[in-house]
Amino acid sequence: MTVLRGNLIMLTYNSYLAIDELLDLQRPRSEPEEHDELLFIIIHQTYELWFKQLRHELAFLSERLDQDDLPRAFHTLKRILKIMKTLVSQVDILETMTPLEFDSFRDRLESASGFQSYQFRVIEFLLGHKRPEPLEFQPLNSLGRQLLEEAYRTPSLWRVFLGLLHRAGHTLPPDLLQQPVTEANQSSKDVQEALLQVYRQDHQLAELCELLVDLDEGLQEWRYRHVKMVQRTIGSKMGSGGSSGAEYLMKTLFRPVFPDLWDIRSRLEKP
Repeated sequence: MTVLRGNLIMLTYNSYLAIDELLDLQRPRSEPEEHDELLFIIIHQTYELWFKQLRHELAFLSERLDQDDLPRAFHTLKRILKIMKTLVSQVDILETMTPLEFDSFRDRLESASGFQSYQFRVIEFLLGHKRPEPLEFQPLNSLGRQLLEEAYRTPSLWRVFLGLLHRAGHTLPPDLLQQPVTEANQSSKDVQEALLQVYRQDHQLAELCELLVDLDEGLQEWRYRHVKMVQRTIGSKMGSGGSSGAEYLMKTLFRPVFPDLWDIRSRLEKP
């Protein structure tokens, strides 16, 4: 709320952060309310807030790279990496919930599933892991469909990074730079040759490459912890909303979003 002081309306902590509205967003469905359902809701709402911030930071990072503003790009990437670490650490809290505690309200989730998180799919698109299937899970004219379509047609972080390399004088084939922005990241021998030259000749861009590797590794770490949490909580049972649970999540492990940065590792040697 705001505080009226004389004829002035004073902004307060509560009104600025919309605390009253925020605290009203946690609505357990179990009756009587199961103790652990509130934790489950808060953790996942917190994830979605961090996903929103990641979308914000990734858009800004692409903008800075497109403007060759490396100091701000480095700063933003380091912030993104800190957020990724926070996402991983939150799994520790969720894992304090035992299988029986989760099962006490699991049926209340009905068809709801983390698989339906459109913000996480937007993040994947922004990084370059693009494919049309996630759009089909969001209703037409919904916010999720709108955000996914926008990200699908936006140059990915990897595509923007390749543009930066090109402007810095590193040779890349023109057809690679002119591919449709809806194309997913793919391994490229030409890109790998350019990256090898970056590591050998351009310390600043090589450092940027290593931060992108950190980002890719952070995403894979979050996926791994998510898989182990699901296995720990429901084992091999079918996941919420009819998904295949841990079986589906296992298929997403160890798939780098920037494959070229990993493929060159065995070829990086001192001259």
